[in-house]
Amino acid sequence: IAGGLAILGLAAGLVHYALRDSIVFFYTPSEISEKNVLPGTRLRLGGLVEEGSISKAGGTTVSFVVTDTIKTLNVSYTGQLPDLFREGQGVVAEGVLDASGVFIADTVLAKHDETYMPKEVVDALKEQGVYKDPKADP
Repeated sequence: IAGGLAILGLAAGLVHYALRDSIVFFYTPSEISEKNVLPGTRLRLGGLVEEGSISKAGGTTVSFVVTDTIKTLNVSYTGQLPDLFREGQGVVAEGVLDASGVFIADTVLAKHDETYMPKEVVDALKEQGVYKDPKADP
């Protein structure tokens, strides 16, 4: 039994070691500020695209601001944005935080219909008490 547990522990350790680079944590702008995430750490940033924050810097580079209505974080992305990407909508960006505090995204995901927002974003906004259900009557 002890030998079996040792082999199982070794296998679990090897799996954890092999997956360490593919584990990506989800954060809102407030959580990044609170937890002092180190530059170069790979993560997912979620929130809402702030109104009036999208600017194109030539070519396919786009800058925008992601907010959770408490804190904001500047994002730079080079590539083709999803067709449904727009201001005021939920977004999840995956990438790294650079030394100047700008999030350099290599993947941007946007909602796919009028009522969808990524689950992580909804949960974070509910936790902060600022989520507005799109199905609720105004």
